[in-house]
Amino acid sequence: MLERRAPCVASRKWLPVNRLQFAVLATTLLFWAVPAHAVTVALVRPPSPSPEMTETLVRLHGELLSVGIEVEITDGPSAQEPGTADWRAWRKELASGRGLDAVIDIVMDGGLVAVEVWITEKPPRTLEASRVALEADTENASERLAIRALEVLRSNFVEIDLAARERRSEPVAKPPVTTLRREEASRAANHAERFGVELGAAALTSLDGVGPAILPILRLDWAVRPWLVLQASVAGMGSRPTVATTTGNARVAQQYGVLGGYYRFRSEQRLRPFLALSAGVLRSSVEGRADSPKQGHLVRQWSFLLDGSLGADLPLGGRYHLSLAAHAHVAEPYVAILFLDEVVATSGRPNLLLTLALGAWL
Repeated sequence: MLERRAPCVASRKWLPVNRLQFAVLATTLLFWAVPAHAVTVALVRPPSPSPEMTETLVRLHGELLSVGIEVEITDGPSAQEPGTADWRAWRKELASGRGLDAVIDIVMDGGLVAVEVWITEKPPRTLEASRVALEADTENASERLAIRALEVLRSNFVEIDLAARERRSEPVAKPPVTTLRREEASRAANHAERFGVELGAAALTSLDGVGPAILPILRLDWAVRPWLVLQASVAGMGSRPTVATTTGNARVAQQYGVLGGYYRFRSEQRLRPFLALSAGVLRSSVEGRADSPKQGHLVRQWSFLLDGSLGADLPLGGRYHLSLAAHAHVAEPYVAILFLDEVVATSGRPNLLLTLALGAWL
């Protein structure tokens, strides 16, 4: 496939603008310069689009509308895989049946990779593709792909104009197509990551004598916005560290549940750092054992718990992601372990945790 790029020439007398602003301005002026006619482009939405793909779809939809192009958003066939012969045949039938001037596909391979622009040539109405590839570690990937896709359309606007003129006299029966406004497409993007479940483990230790414990952890997520997620977490039924002295020992068990939320930075990027704050309860159980004639006791205590954490989410493809975070727990009242009225260890003043979980958006 050959990538078509239109040359951009800037006068030195112009005020300095960045590359994206220049591309938008040039694209708008050139599309306004052509005679008014019905230029129609279809954006293909594949089955189960990822949030990154949905955002790119929204940006393409808005940029095309801004230069006066009629846009249709249609679902791709669920029975075929993108890039196969059946997919290409379906695309050709779509363009022919609806009288489209161009069809735009978003290419994903674990992450956002490219946009393919399929231009309808003159009779016999074949499709010629131009791929707009994404450079590695590109910032604002969705915006840049949308602008570059417009540049490809701009380089072909003469051919599109001629094809549209020839088609004026051809009766084309267009089936009803579901189109999305920018607001509706934005809601669809937010819905792509709405409810999630995470399973993993937490390594918990205090800073004053209570050794590390491994606890299974379960989280439920609700993405209110792409950057704001509410989260409920519970952990417990894990290992029980032992605090030992010359006079006896004690086994410590801890379980907790918290409810809060986290702010996700760079929600459109592949690696998404987050900052979280939650509150809940901590249940501590201390079982003391002593040499005869002394006696140990079993003590249980409930405490208010404040949880602060810093971590990052790493999408694994599709709906799955990996979450790693470091936490600090502060409990009130905290747990004190005593032997013969002497405090030998404390827990919750504070506790440190490291959590690792595998999650899926439903």
